[in-house]
Amino acid sequence: MEENESSLPNASQQGLSLRKLLWILTLAIITFSCIRNVKKMAYQKVNADQRTQGQYLESDDLQGTALELEWDMEKELEEPGFDHFRLDGAVQHHLGNSQSPDLDLEPIQPSASPKGRFQRLQEDPEYISHYTRQPPKSHRCSFFRILKVFCAALILFIFGIVVGYYAGKKCPSPPASPEPNHPHNDHEILKEIKAENIQQIYRDLLQSPREDDVDIAMKILLQWTSHGLEDVRLVNYSVLLDLPGSSSNTITLKNSGECFYPDGQQCSRVTKTLHSQDLLYSFAAYSAKGTLEAELVDIQYGTIEDLIRIRATTNVTQKIALLKLGQSPLLYKLSLLEDAGFGGVLLYVDPCDLPKTTDLTDKAFMVSLNSGGDPSTPGYASIDGSYRQHRLNLTTLLVQPISAVLAKKLISMPENRVQKDKCVPLQLLSTDKKIISLNIQSVTTYKTISNVIGYLKGSVFPDRYVIIGSHHSSLNTYGGQEWASSTAIITAFIRALMLKVKRGWRTDRTIVFCSWGGSSFGNIGSYEWAEDLKRVLQRNVVAYVSLHNPVRGNSTLHPIASPSLRQLAAESQSFNCVEKMKCPASNVSSVQIQGDSDYFINHLGVPAMQFSYEDINASENSSFLSEALFPMHVTRTEELDPSFKLHENIAKLSGHATLQIANEPVLPFNALDIALEVQNSLRVFLGEEVDASQLLAVASRLRDTAELFQSDEMRPANDPRERAPIRVRMLNDVLQSLEKSFLVQHAPPGLYRNILYRLDERTSQFSVLLEALEHCKLHQSNETIQAALSEVLNSISSAQVYFKAGLDVFETTLAGKK
Repeated sequence: MEENESSLPNASQQGLSLRKLLWILTLAIITFSCIRNVKKMAYQKVNADQRTQGQYLESDDLQGTALELEWDMEKELEEPGFDHFRLDGAVQHHLGNSQSPDLDLEPIQPSASPKGRFQRLQEDPEYISHYTRQPPKSHRCSFFRILKVFCAALILFIFGIVVGYYAGKKCPSPPASPEPNHPHNDHEILKEIKAENIQQIYRDLLQSPREDDVDIAMKILLQWTSHGLEDVRLVNYSVLLDLPGSSSNTITLKNSGECFYPDGQQCSRVTKTLHSQDLLYSFAAYSAKGTLEAELVDIQYGTIEDLIRIRATTNVTQKIALLKLGQSPLLYKLSLLEDAGFGGVLLYVDPCDLPKTTDLTDKAFMVSLNSGGDPSTPGYASIDGSYRQHRLNLTTLLVQPISAVLAKKLISMPENRVQKDKCVPLQLLSTDKKIISLNIQSVTTYKTISNVIGYLKGSVFPDRYVIIGSHHSSLNTYGGQEWASSTAIITAFIRALMLKVKRGWRTDRTIVFCSWGGSSFGNIGSYEWAEDLKRVLQRNVVAYVSLHNPVRGNSTLHPIASPSLRQLAAESQSFNCVEKMKCPASNVSSVQIQGDSDYFINHLGVPAMQFSYEDINASENSSFLSEALFPMHVTRTEELDPSFKLHENIAKLSGHATLQIANEPVLPFNALDIALEVQNSLRVFLGEEVDASQLLAVASRLRDTAELFQSDEMRPANDPRERAPIRVRMLNDVLQSLEKSFLVQHAPPGLYRNILYRLDERTSQFSVLLEALEHCKLHQSNETIQAALSEVLNSISSAQVYFKAGLDVFETTLAGKK
């Protein structure tokens, strides 16, 4: 954009330069004419005076006098004092007077003239004139000559004006000064986001056959560039991926000798072409490889209570666990099973936990066991020259996802489990003993994944970034079409935004548009880019807006935001519903979310938000079901949202929030909401066997400081009359880092390091404290809870000190000014 914008002023400046040149040329002609006229008049006056007095010069002397007079006049006119030259002084100057204050004619004084030039000729009696002179020209002739010069100059002047006028019409007008950011700008931009545009972009993304990650990223880059976003980059990383082998994994029931594929089909040498790729990708990336034959143990959701119950009656060492997805993060549950001594896991989704509108019972799925980033470069970027740790797997467990249909076959349950509209959860009877042979093969290899990064540079705070992120996928049909929904929404927002930018408008802060690669394998693209630019992002990023899987259903809007952004998320809903007949309110929650916002929330402490549509949950156990990537074919998205109105709504909600963060002089973060969230999360521990008095005391001080900060600093800064630039910048620097204090050093696998996010909608405690309490039940030890309490206490205390330091800085600054 900068290049386009700079070209407009250049064209305009060329028009202005042409007009200036014509003006200068005209003035130069007038000035030159006046100078020549003055010289001639002075010369004529000298001759006239000489004739009046009857004095004549010799021919050669007269010619020398004329030449010398002309030369001295030109020299005098070139001197700096020419500005004070007066025409009448030149005309009235007499030969005997050399004291004129305006014109120094010393070179033509008699004393300086050779042979006594301009002396009276009668003093030389031997002089005989050889020439006859015509009488001096009349003053009338001089007047007509001046009139001619004046008329010529006037004609040239008028001609210059006419040429300049038409030259100016042909040149483009200079660009208008940047428009100030007003709410009507948001309206104009969001009005350009239309469902039909999103649908067309979505179909364009899917019309070509499946391509690798780099090809898809290049297609997205070209789309963004075609809409006017010029600073778009393709950022590639070579990363370690775990891909399915040439044949599908198998599960064999030893009791009957039956062999099954993950979706429940009987094993055969020739699989259906339609489902062959789906079968291959029904696997757990980064699982251990090999074959395990062992007893199947049903542990339901794998909670602490489930493990205590099973371990009381069964030796679980090297057994295969039958595990339901849901209730808590998969990585956390697998870590418990690994610690307990299990050797393998069959993972499935209970049909009773799925929405009634969804039928996925006969489908297997994919999961990733990678907590984030390239497994070969943990904690640092996968750039050229980095040390690589070639880890074939990230767990000792053999993990295989299976369909609910296969789970029913393994536990010998009847197909129909619905009784009077009530779904009965799947459960293996304790009397049944099943021996399972599990065979898992996958290939670990290095592949190139690509991120598409586009920048719209801010006009006021270009060093502050608002990131809005989607993702793309080359994984056959897994997570298959939702990546296209995500990418279509962000592309439609870019299109609407650039229409306004082309008219001279800019956001105050820089917006960074990201389409991440490798998300299905553990958010690899976002992790690697953020690790690569960690120092810059720690200082510059102010917020992250996620578009991960925006339309998972069509029943209800589900807004999620960090505590500091809850108020903005609610305002965005109200803003978008102004022109709608119905405006259902959705509660904004702060819970863990899936997707590429993970690194920004848990490693950078960046406030984040996400809007998505989901189906109504069928049970309280349905949290974390989104960790499963089911095969989704082309028709699924258009069945959920045939008119693409849901996509349009998500685009407008996310776009409004992004514009508010990018344009508000004071960042729209609420410090007091953070303090209230901390207090609410601690109150639930009052009835527990934990002494939370110290935590509550520190939380109370945090709230007091936050209230003072909100009233003394934030509220006045929102008044335009008190928005001193240095004060606003200081305030925004404090607001930008509010959540960084709440990052704990250690968190169990799958749980957020940012303690401001709860585990799910059912829980209201800090997730690290909740897990520590559960861990104490399993190991009969208080060490874990004490360590967790200490980390939470330090986080809250650090936040309170940070708020207080911010207040002290403002007080010191104001005192210094006074």
